[in-house]
Order: sequence, then C-alpha cells, then structure tokens
Amino acid sequence: MAKKRRTTRRKPKRKSSRNWGYGLLFTLIMAAIATGSYYFIFKNQKKNYRQKKEEILVHIPEGFNSMGIDVSHHQGSVDWELLFNKLGYDTIIRFVYCKATESLTHVDTKWEHNRKTLNGLGIMNGGYHFFDGKARPREQAAHFLAHWKPREIDLPPVLDVETEGFSDSDLIAKMKIWMTVVEEQTGYRPIIYTSLNYYETKFKDQFPGYYFWIAAYSQRPKALENDNVLHWQYSETGVLPGINEKVDLNVTKVSF
Repeated sequence: MAKKRRTTRRKPKRKSSRNWGYGLLFTLIMAAIATGSYYFIFKNQKKNYRQKKEEILVHIPEGFNSMGIDVSHHQGSVDWELLFNKLGYDTIIRFVYCKATESLTHVDTKWEHNRKTLNGLGIMNGGYHFFDGKARPREQAAHFLAHWKPREIDLPPVLDVETEGFSDSDLIAKMKIWMTVVEEQTGYRPIIYTSLNYYETKFKDQFPGYYFWIAAYSQRPKALENDNVLHWQYSETGVLPGINEKVDLNVTKVSF
C-alpha cells in the first residue's frame, strides 16, 4: 500500500495594495483617454460641420427661402440625431423628403425608420412615391397611401416621375389619376418631381394648378422663373454629417 502524502494548505496570497492601485490608475487613465478622444472627435465633427455648412451656404442659389434634402435607402442608415441635435448648431436643413414606395408593391427599406425618427424629432418631412409609368395608377396610389399616413403638419406628397410610359399622353393620364386619388383621400395636392428635360418637353403645360419640383444640376434653369416651379434640386452630391453617402440638395420658394 502506498504511503499517504502529507498535504499542507497554502494560505492564499493577498493581493498587493500596490497592484490594486495600479489597476485603479490604469482604469482612470483609460477613462481619461476615452473622454479626451470623444471630446476631440466630437469637437472635430462640429468643426467639420461648421465648414460644410459655410461651404453649402456660399453655394445656395439666390432667390430661394429654405433648403432641404431627400433620401432613400441609397443613403443608408442616416444618423438624424447627429444631423439635427448632437452638433449643437441650427441646421441649414429645414425639410426632408423620404422615399416611401415604388410602383405597385415596393416599400423603401429605410422609409419606416426615417419617417418615425423625423416625426419624433419634429422635423418637417414628407413622403414620395417613385412612379411606374407602365403600371396601374390607382393601385400605385393605394400602395402609397397604405404606407404614408399624413399628419396635419406634413409636407404635400410627391409623385416622382423619372421613367417613360407607353406614350407621353398615357403617362400624363396615369399621373393625373394617381394625383387625383391621393388628393381626394388625403386633402393634400401632390407635387410633381421630375427632371428639367421632362418638365420642359412633357409636363410644363399639362398640369394646371399643380406645382413642380425639378432636378437640374449643371446650371440654373430659366424654368425656375415659372410660377408652377416650387422646388429646385440643384445638386446630387451633397455631403452632410450623419449621412455617409452623397445626398440630394434642394431649395424652395417656400419659407419654413
């Protein structure tokens, strides 16, 4: 039979107060570094935003009263809190339009988040529908209205027309049906967003009583002098804090 080994219990080593002090000091140093880094980054964000704001203000076209942006899933996840609250400056952005729907079934993947967040922040906003000129207009209107629920302070809905129909007359007839349905059910008369080319060659004289929002980037179009042109999208390459992708910049004759 093997002899039993005699075991002795070792007393647990006490943690050195010096080691504990080093740990606390290390924690405090790391916290200070983190705080300093945050302050440095945040300060730089504010500085960069101030510079961007000044650059944009310099290039805002004359003769317009307010500036806004329009977004869709192409801008990714926008940090609206950063753009409107965290930087501590009065933003130059006075209104936002968000893509809501397209054609008969598509819903923009960022629509619900953008709409909910902007409403929560109290930012003037509206929704737009990307029109399919070859699809049934009443069903497109119903699809849009199923997702855009207007509030009393909402901006008018927008019909985004960028693609051809079977013919110009067919496209115009479908657009009128969509806008009539939306206005009858909401009380809001829609605005038509389109290119300068489409406005001048297809739509300019076809929609009495309706306002247009035209996109033209290379020059200030003479069409802006027309009473039925309300908004002008003058750039598609805007850079703003909280938005990682280029964003459309718009000016309007309306004061917000």
